Amino acid sequence: MKYSMGFGKTKLEFEINENNLLDILTPNEVEIDLIGEAEVKRALDNPINSPKLSEIVKPGEKIVIITSDITRPMPSRIVMPFVIEELLKAGCSKKDIKIVFALGAHRPHTEEEKKYLVGEDIYNSIECIDSNQKDYIHLGYTANGTPVDIFTPVAEADRRICLGNIEYHYFAGYSGGAKAIMPGVSTRHAIQANHSRMVEDDAKAGNIDTNPVRLDIESVAEYVSIDFILNVVLNEKKEIVKAVAGHYIDAHRVGCRFLDNFYKIPIEEKADIVIVSQGGYPKDLNLYQAQKALDNSKHAVKDGGIVILVASCKEGLGEEIFEQWMLEANEPGDLIKRIKENFVLGGHKAAAIALVREKAKIFLVSDLEPDFVKTLFMEPFSSIQDALDQAIKEQGMDASIILMPVGGSTLPVLAHDVALADN
Repeated sequence: MKYSMGFGKTKLEFEINENNLLDILTPNEVEIDLIGEAEVKRALDNPINSPKLSEIVKPGEKIVIITSDITRPMPSRIVMPFVIEELLKAGCSKKDIKIVFALGAHRPHTEEEKKYLVGEDIYNSIECIDSNQKDYIHLGYTANGTPVDIFTPVAEADRRICLGNIEYHYFAGYSGGAKAIMPGVSTRHAIQANHSRMVEDDAKAGNIDTNPVRLDIESVAEYVSIDFILNVVLNEKKEIVKAVAGHYIDAHRVGCRFLDNFYKIPIEEKADIVIVSQGGYPKDLNLYQAQKALDNSKHAVKDGGIVILVASCKEGLGEEIFEQWMLEANEPGDLIKRIKENFVLGGHKAAAIALVREKAKIFLVSDLEPDFVKTLFMEPFSSIQDALDQAIKEQGMDASIILMPVGGSTLPVLAHDVALADN
């Protein structure tokens, strides 16, 4: 039977013998009342543990709206007009509003990308800037010793509004919420200190209450307040199916619970072969971002199995230190040893890939040069079908297969473990 996976701005088709197909991990059926703009408006009209945004801000205040960069699927151009409308309703002036794209450790945007993210009207009427790690104010240290180094326009603002999408994060538990501040508009040194806790057992996808990385992220708000958030959950078509607004922790947790109901997928058993995609553009622009889908797939593949990662990676690896670490290592084990001895931002994703590679082989279907892919401890393929045929050859004609078409968002969990957790 024919199937397809997102790859850049297109889809790649392949065929599977139905006898081999164990499962297709797609979102659970959940009741959805509103989608898109209507859901955004509903959330803003019904904030969680917070006054409405129009009741928080005052005329003359300097306001920053922090939103995601081009590598994230956050639909800022859909959400932003409603946020601006709330601010103008309160009597605020557009000249007092600044939109900050939270780059974290990512590359700067082109002006065309900024325009694409927020839409032409907002781009032309409100100042839109990238965060800059060299322009910051130091506000102190968290209880865990993470420096609170915040992009100056954000630190100096009277009001801070954080936008983002909620999906699983492989060591912060979930994206969204205060992540717009840390790592969004923090310095590399600060991000590195926070992310160094990724090696701890509770720093994993789907865990939040005891997650050391997430708790440290949220403690940053003690030094630089977050006045309001608007977060969204997207379906596989990138439509907004849930929006939460209000308090930066309470609203975020409501969004996380919805995500679990939607995207935490029980599986009866793990498979010999897992075919996983980030879902296409913009999530698979580079390997640095596509790694998220790869990491989720490790929960669905047997030890000694094969993961087929489908990701265009047309912009290459996507981060300088990540690339450096990947190319300097002689074997995956080198990366794991290196991150334990000296945590370095960028290197952390190289180590995460190495942890998957130690569990299973990785076949990469991408636009990268084959010889280059081989240096990354992965086997290169130009089509899913070729990769699958080779995987079947190695794992056997009876090999079981799981498909993860939106791998960055779906978190496989063994049904047995779910039952234990519920008891």
